[in-house]
Amino acid sequence: MTAITVDLALDHYLELVGDGDEQAAVAHATALLDAGVPAQRVINDLIGATQRRVGELWATNEWGVAREHAATGVSERVLAAVAARTTVPATRGRLTLACVDGEWHGLPARMFAELLRLDGWRVDFLGASVPGRHLITHLHQTGPDAVALSCMIPTRLPRAHAAITACRAAGVPVIAGGRGFGPDGRYAQRLGADAWAATGEEAIARLATDWPPRWVADDPGTFLGDEEYTHLVRSRPQLIGNAMDRLPEVYPAARDYDQAQLESTAEDLGHIADFLAAALYLDEPEIFTDFVGWTADVLISRGVPQGALRIGLRLVRDQLVDFPAAITTIDRAVAALPR
Repeated sequence: MTAITVDLALDHYLELVGDGDEQAAVAHATALLDAGVPAQRVINDLIGATQRRVGELWATNEWGVAREHAATGVSERVLAAVAARTTVPATRGRLTLACVDGEWHGLPARMFAELLRLDGWRVDFLGASVPGRHLITHLHQTGPDAVALSCMIPTRLPRAHAAITACRAAGVPVIAGGRGFGPDGRYAQRLGADAWAATGEEAIARLATDWPPRWVADDPGTFLGDEEYTHLVRSRPQLIGNAMDRLPEVYPAARDYDQAQLESTAEDLGHIADFLAAALYLDEPEIFTDFVGWTADVLISRGVPQGALRIGLRLVRDQLVDFPAAITTIDRAVAALPR
């Protein structure tokens, strides 16, 4: 009965958050609690499922950024209301949960924090984009049994690596989560995490039955980036600036861009540089290929010619002629684009 209840509630809840109706959205979620739906299902199957749909609506250009942000803000307050209605004694231990430095998608981590509390953990949720030095200071002050790190975007993986290394050095095991760690969490172990979980439920089961884990074999203190990665990171501003200077020459339509379009283009070039850097850091070209394919789909939904993406990639590629791994990675991504 609860599955049907939540499924029927999903579409209406999406309408409420899309309209920014916080009061009605809170009432909608708490009514499910009153009807006997477990808080875990409200968090996962109502709030979480809706957020995935919100992301899809943004990607297909049906919702703008402002509406997507407003909907996320409503869901954050709904989550707080659900958490206030459900308290469980902390009997399992203490866990620190944080988004890695530069990762601003805080709602998935906050949802996980509430699921952990419902399972009996005392959770220190540090929020979005936590600098590594502050995370380690907190560990020394509180002495948790474990650290959970969230990373939703692969461009944050070098910073995730630094955080994992520091946590391990402090003697605290790390469980990693989030799409940024790659399909099946394949990058998590490369970066030295002790465990990875695809979902909050999976992480909770792992913490309850298989913890603390054995140390992984790989040395997380090893720096993965090479000369190409270092050059790309250091020259990022110049790379973007040079590409913007050349853009009107190779793409005449850009001569008529207004300020907002120019800023958006520079931001897109920055994403290209950042995803390329992450791919070079881990020597995983798929990070960049997947990003380029996703970007092509988003741009098509926004009416941007795919040729514009190819030109952006070429403008970056032309500045990296002395870096064979970067050139090969870009060429692979371009070859995978539909013609």
